[in-house]
Amino acid sequence: MTAARLDVDGLLADPAIRIVVCCGSGGVGKTTTAAALGLRAAEVHGRRTVVLTIDPARRLAQSMGLTELDNTPRQVKGIEAGESGGELHAMMLDMKRTFDEVVEQHTRPERAAEIFANPFYQAMSSTFAGTQEYMAMEKLGQLRAGDEWDLIVVDTPPSRSALDFLDAPARLSRFLDGRMLRMLLAPARGGRSMFSLVTASFGIFSRAVQKILGAQLLTDLSGFVAALDSMFGGFRQRADQTYRILQDPQTAFLLVAAPERDAIREAAYFAERLVAERMPLSGLVLNRMHQTEPAGLPAAESQAAAERLAAAGELPIVADVLRIHAGLLRQTERELRVAAGFTEAFPQVPTTAVAAQPADVHDVDGLRTIGALLA
Repeated sequence: MTAARLDVDGLLADPAIRIVVCCGSGGVGKTTTAAALGLRAAEVHGRRTVVLTIDPARRLAQSMGLTELDNTPRQVKGIEAGESGGELHAMMLDMKRTFDEVVEQHTRPERAAEIFANPFYQAMSSTFAGTQEYMAMEKLGQLRAGDEWDLIVVDTPPSRSALDFLDAPARLSRFLDGRMLRMLLAPARGGRSMFSLVTASFGIFSRAVQKILGAQLLTDLSGFVAALDSMFGGFRQRADQTYRILQDPQTAFLLVAAPERDAIREAAYFAERLVAERMPLSGLVLNRMHQTEPAGLPAAESQAAAERLAAAGELPIVADVLRIHAGLLRQTERELRVAAGFTEAFPQVPTTAVAAQPADVHDVDGLRTIGALLA
């Protein structure tokens, strides 16, 4: 069964669609796809669009002619919106700055200063596993709550697994709700020294934890937990709100994959998860597909003709062309077989293919070309 064609322009033009989430494994072109979609939404469909990238690489800024991207949306100049009135803005998630903003917005200034000075917070806000993905959800929630944008295009993090973007809020909530943190928080709530309580009630636990973590780190952790106590519920509440937004019909998930087995397998896992979580899966983008015009000359015949010419020592240039043609046909056939691993399993998911380009996309013109190919 053949998958339906993905109507990208119909998706971008629909005023009911407010968020497009590009997801997939690393290295499949998510950032370029997200930028091309944002540009087309602004230029062709007149939408005030912001592209949020979580990719720390500078490709997005460079392709949009910006010297840098940070946690604040920056307008992309020189787009050809014409009479459509569209605008394109871009930003790159600053994980620590977003965490700082959350603290500043939801606690008193003196408590915020205490949190910022805590060594455990400094480490967690910069390097803790899952923080990047969770803060991506926080930033998406902020952008949507502001109601400033017609369309938000999200380039999900370059994680080992595309599922990390959906799993991170739950993981962070489990960490904040963990039994150990609750035990560390109890003394701060009771106004007693952590170590006096732990020593009195959990002597063996105290000695074991101090031996593993060290007394100073345990003190920093306890201070961090006590300082953030009033915010724990807010973390969970906002994560739940953003999760509901992702389940809403205003959101469209686009899977991005290259015609490679690992990328297609990852896309299939993600599709299964989106269906299970009742999230709106709108389509699959197959990037870097090779194509040939039908010439009536199969790969085997082309290769055989090249070998005959080479053996006869005749027309070496023609022989080389025939070999290239045969190789391209074989590659095209292989890519179609690999892609079929997804399209046959999910025939109800609309699909579009983007032809492999001779060079990397590095400017707005290149993004415009990709947008046209997507559509």
